[in-house]
Amino acid sequence: MFKQLLFTLVLILSTVTFALAQSGRSGTNNRKAESLFYKADEAARARDFDKALSMLSEAVKRDPRYGDAYVKAAHLHKLMGNKPAVFENLQKGLELLPFSPAQSNNYFDLAELYFDRGDYEHSRKYYETFLKAKPRNAKMVDFARQQIQSAEFAAEAMQKPVNFNPVRMPGDINKFELQYFPSTTADQRQLIFTARAGSRPDQDENIYVSQQQNGTWSPPASISGAINSPANEGAATISGDGKTLVFTSCNRPDSQGDCDLYISFRKGDEWSKPKNMGNVVNSRAWDSQPSLSADGRSLYFTSTRGGGIGKEDIWVTYLNEDGSWLKPENMGEPVNSKGRDMAPFVHVSGSTLYFVSDGHLGMGGLDVFMTSQGPGSKWSLPENMGYPLNTHADEGSLFITADNQKGYYSRQEMTEAGAFTIQLYELDVPMGWRSKVSSTYAQGRVYHADTKKPLGAVVQLYDVANDSLVQQVNSDEVSGEYTVVLSEGRQYALYVSASGFLMNSLSFDYTSPKSLSPLALDVYLKPIKSGAAIVLNNLFFDTNQYKLERNSKTELDKLITFMRQNPSVRIEISGHTDDVGSDQANKMLSERRAKSVVDYLSSNSVRKDRITHIGHGESKPVKPNTSEENRSQNRRIEMRVL
Repeated sequence: MFKQLLFTLVLILSTVTFALAQSGRSGTNNRKAESLFYKADEAARARDFDKALSMLSEAVKRDPRYGDAYVKAAHLHKLMGNKPAVFENLQKGLELLPFSPAQSNNYFDLAELYFDRGDYEHSRKYYETFLKAKPRNAKMVDFARQQIQSAEFAAEAMQKPVNFNPVRMPGDINKFELQYFPSTTADQRQLIFTARAGSRPDQDENIYVSQQQNGTWSPPASISGAINSPANEGAATISGDGKTLVFTSCNRPDSQGDCDLYISFRKGDEWSKPKNMGNVVNSRAWDSQPSLSADGRSLYFTSTRGGGIGKEDIWVTYLNEDGSWLKPENMGEPVNSKGRDMAPFVHVSGSTLYFVSDGHLGMGGLDVFMTSQGPGSKWSLPENMGYPLNTHADEGSLFITADNQKGYYSRQEMTEAGAFTIQLYELDVPMGWRSKVSSTYAQGRVYHADTKKPLGAVVQLYDVANDSLVQQVNSDEVSGEYTVVLSEGRQYALYVSASGFLMNSLSFDYTSPKSLSPLALDVYLKPIKSGAAIVLNNLFFDTNQYKLERNSKTELDKLITFMRQNPSVRIEISGHTDDVGSDQANKMLSERRAKSVVDYLSSNSVRKDRITHIGHGESKPVKPNTSEENRSQNRRIEMRVL
């Protein structure tokens, strides 16, 4: 009996509440405003939204505190895609109405609109009100909590802005309505970016290049008629030496999926016909936003393929010795998140990766993050690069030069006429944004030592401390040009080789602090013939010692490879010293050092009848022994063809 009475009481109360709502007393006491509200509802059901909005406008004139009318108008504006009007009406309506769980979706919408404007304080307030309404949509709840964290992070970041002053690049560069994804070669002489005249489907997306001339950028030109086509050529990346280009193109006849990665190579001033990177690299999904390592042997990119963590993830693939690419690997955590992780850029040092993400804690939308590679090639927890680079809006890709001094990025803006545009900016890189390692480059040409004509050769850069190949490029067959990147904290051995020639061995020591100035190094390769000789610049001994140091292994193994590739060649290894010490002691030391080299070769399958040795002591200096720099050049090991 009690339950029946309770049910009857609840039914009566519900009926009264419904009647009050229908009478408009909970929203307005103005009967004319109430009548207009219901007529607007009828017009909306008839899909006459303009008439409905006109009636609601008249209703709030009759009663400016009619909250339900504002909220109803917001819903209609939302259907019509008028975001500013949705914000204005929701803002007014929800301020007038008492808290109600029935308004939870409206609280969420207003929180989002405040967030879109960068008003983190009000956004947080309405997300919290949304959660107070105890909504049942778990995804919306999780998102609201994430946005509250972002609002708190943003408020703190804005109190500690990063000191950087971006400068819009000249009008010659920003001559398009949209330009984005900027990058440069290692020597910063070429700026590559993607641009289009506008966002209409008929406005083609192409890749452009600008040349650095006397400290200014030349007007951009199409990178090549072989690359740009009627199809869209999107985000692009160029190797440090400017000879390998990887770019995005969509809907070509040979496409694997929505958008694919294509590769092209430069010889002289000509780019090869682009080639689809194939189904090992590309998938049936969206593959885009590539970033090449300095030597063009590692490729980072964004993809929506399966097997990832979020919708868009960052993947990486590596070049095999035979010129094929390995199956891409997902970079995994902590780089990739459950959100969108995109637009990777790997610094030429290989030590730092920059990317945009909305899945890591930030200021809302896509923020720019950086992560550094540590022991075991593990990537650190991504670090948000702060305000004002990052804002509530989506940010684009960031590029930082080899020397960590200059940065380039794109920014979305509105013109005075109210049109949407994307502009390129240049900036001086703040200390906190710099790659963990700074780099410079060695650049020159490879020549035939006798004819002085340019040569196509393999240029390899080794880290002698751990005997590892860190870069491999080819000198241009037409011009002989090559570029390699040198990073601080390493001791390098540079090898230049070509079939039928003696290798050339150079040494660079950046283990001690020094200015990372670019190096100009032309290399001359000598044909393999009797009497041809080279200095082995990466063999190391302690003072007055003849035992080879561990970091000589790279050079010794290169010698073994040379002897295997040229089985008919016989060589002489000769040792030389400076003039410090007695003639007899120097001659003995030089002979013992030469013998150490021969012993290593013979113990590694090089026949003893193919190698001999001699010590010349201080008798054959290449420089006068008048300075330590000259003496260091006189202390050497040479290889001569017999």
